Amino acid sequence: MRLAQDLTVTVRSGARSGRRNVVLYARPRPEGAAGDRFGFIVSKAVGIAVKRNLTKRRMREVAHELRRVDGNLDIVVRALPGAAELTWDELRTQVTAAFASVQRKAEVR
Repeated sequence: MRLAQDLTVTVRSGARSGRRNVVLYARPRPEGAAGDRFGFIVSKAVGIAVKRNLTKRRMREVAHELRRVDGNLDIVVRALPGAAELTWDELRTQVTAAFASVQRKAEVR
């Protein structure tokens, strides 16, 4: 997802699942849409630009691993301030756990 409007709608009306350093929001896409779409929010509270960009690149890679071709969710991953200090494995664990939870919640809605 690239449009701010898509991110806003997902955050406001989607299911939510949080972990210590990341929060995921998800909502079902309209019928006929194929594949999960991901969007990322990394604010200045996370750190300087270098840390924010590194955090975003890591989250994109985890999202690429989690993406389902047959899925139909819009998912927003929000990094909280401590996310920049996590190791690769810790970030992957938190995002994966939150994804499993938010996926269940969004598909129930």
